[in-house]
Amino acid sequence: MHGELPKRLTKAASRSRRLLGVGLLLIALAAALIYVFAAPAPKPNRSRFAAQGPVPVLAAEAVRADVPVYLDAVGTTKALNTVTVRPQVDGRLLEIDFKEGQDVNNGDVLARIDPAIYKAQLDQAVAKKAQDEAQLANAKNDLVRYQALALTNAINKQQADTQKALVAQYTALVAADQAAIENAQATLGYTTITAPISGRTGIRMVDEGNYVRASDASSAIVVITQLKPISVVFNLPQQDLDRVNSAFAQGALAVDALRSGDNAVIERGRLTVVDNQVDPTTGTVRLKAEFPNANIQLWPGQFVNVRLLINTLSQAIVIPTGAVQRGPDGTFVYVVKPDNTVAIRHITVQKQDETQAVVKSGIEPPERVVTTGFARLKDGAQVTVGSAEAPAAAPAGARPDNGQRPAAVGQGQRRRSSGGSPPSTAR
Repeated sequence: MHGELPKRLTKAASRSRRLLGVGLLLIALAAALIYVFAAPAPKPNRSRFAAQGPVPVLAAEAVRADVPVYLDAVGTTKALNTVTVRPQVDGRLLEIDFKEGQDVNNGDVLARIDPAIYKAQLDQAVAKKAQDEAQLANAKNDLVRYQALALTNAINKQQADTQKALVAQYTALVAADQAAIENAQATLGYTTITAPISGRTGIRMVDEGNYVRASDASSAIVVITQLKPISVVFNLPQQDLDRVNSAFAQGALAVDALRSGDNAVIERGRLTVVDNQVDPTTGTVRLKAEFPNANIQLWPGQFVNVRLLINTLSQAIVIPTGAVQRGPDGTFVYVVKPDNTVAIRHITVQKQDETQAVVKSGIEPPERVVTTGFARLKDGAQVTVGSAEAPAAAPAGARPDNGQRPAAVGQGQRRRSSGGSPPSTAR
């Protein structure tokens, strides 16, 4: 009996502690629920990204302008004519009459070879002709006498005919002597080496005093390269061949050579040749353009960016490329209404480059389109238009200065003038 009482007291105390713990837990849970559901709602967080009034944007008007259509490529500059000047006779080189890198004209004296031997040969040919001419004159006098005697039967007629044949023989001999003289004169003339074309001389390949031979390839004097005019050879994909041929059939096509650093026009020329076959290994066709190169801006062997003008879109609708956006339903722009709200307008882009887009349909001048500030825009949003950007309409014959060099043909080059619209990143 006495042992059971303490056990009961201990169980009762343990039960009381458990009940107390459960009660405290319930009280804490009830307090948390009251705090969550009965506490006042927090004030909205007005961060700088939350919409506060009209959206500030920049806009530009759609305009009409003549837009040139170009095909871009990378070309190689080549001289129209390159001549390696070699001696045509053997002899000692007496003098060099040009400076390395000098501009020379056709016929200018470049060098002289010792002419003594060839002048002696000419004198010998002249003397031989004089000898044969004397014999011819004597034979002609004898022929006159024989013909007179033959008429009186004083001599045999056969003797007169023989003399006539001798005169013909001497006449032919004199003609051969004249040919020998002309040959000797030409050989003597070869001792004075002249420029066969107008151009610029390169590095001298032989020095004065050397013995040069006409048959020796190492006896070249200098290489002359024609720089004005000059040509550029470039490749275009075969997909552009039809458009190029159609435009070329209507007249000469303008070609611009561009500086690789900033795409500034350094020389203007014209297309002269479209190759007669497509290279099956690259799927490209070669074209050749000719440039006046008056200021020597193009150099043989130089790589240069070129653009070929094949068409001009007359009075096309032009907007800045930055205004063009793309969504699930296609290409669109935000048009600013007179009440300073914007509306989404779906458009059809005919041509697009880095600075301007030609719109085929969907917008008409002088409607304004948003060019900057798209982050908070939606259809019907109120906007505040800042300083208007100038439209990116370039006049015919001009080219936006984008500072980008077109990729080499055949290596994944994207043609900006192919009529398609490259992807545009929404701003």
